[in-house]
Amino acid sequence: MSQLTCVLFVIMCFVFTPTVTAKKRCKPLLEKLHKVQALQRSGYSKNKGMSLRKREDKARDKWWQCENGKVKPKKKSKRKSKKKSNTYKSVNRMRSKIIDTNKAGEATPFKTNNAIVLKSKYQGKKKRAWLKYYQQPNQCRRPKNLAMFAFCSEDKQMQRIKFEKSYKEVKQY
Repeated sequence: MSQLTCVLFVIMCFVFTPTVTAKKRCKPLLEKLHKVQALQRSGYSKNKGMSLRKREDKARDKWWQCENGKVKPKKKSKRKSKKKSNTYKSVNRMRSKIIDTNKAGEATPFKTNNAIVLKSKYQGKKKRAWLKYYQQPNQCRRPKNLAMFAFCSEDKQMQRIKFEKSYKEVKQY
């Protein structure tokens, strides 16, 4: 009987040691550290990288202090929070900024209930003639910078003016 109690006592010492309970208590902090490290492995900008580095350092310090028994982790609140994906967060931030700036009911260029209809400048025979006439420069297929984009827009506008003149002359005859 005394041997059984000794064995149970030894087992209890191993099961309920402070390190085991500390690991259970500090698990949320360790998970938070792992989440930040996972974010660091994905692509980000310089400023985002610096922010992630600070978050990682802070999370590691809190976890380490918890492991050594200096700080107890905060308990999670009982409120249920709705999870949103990262893409929706940025869209919602932009929407809230637009809504905040227009609380007075001012009309914004994007606030409409009407359908958006895109039409080309020309229709029918004139459109076919324009497509035959217009010669897009090779560097305008994928402009690399704003200056090239401006050049391409101006070139297209100049060709359109010449086309209008030549099309009117052809139509008169």
